[in-house]
Amino acid sequence: MTASDLPDDRKAERIARLEEHIAHQTNTIEELSDQIAEQWRVIEQLQSKLDRLTERFLTLEAGSLEAPAITRPPHY
Repeated sequence: MTASDLPDDRKAERIARLEEHIAHQTNTIEELSDQIAEQWRVIEQLQSKLDRLTERFLTLEAGSLEAPAITRPPHY
């Protein structure tokens, strides 16, 4: 039995179910898109923080003193 063999009320019911299914899928796609956009914003923020911390670390490392020379303790 094909779709063209169905009575009109069954065709309308089938179309309504398909439209409902499409509406749910559209809603799900929009929600997923919003979540991806939010996650991308978070990733960009984290990348920016990581870049600043890396720069700070490298600056501190470059400004640190050389290791002190190994000397004998005063009690020797």
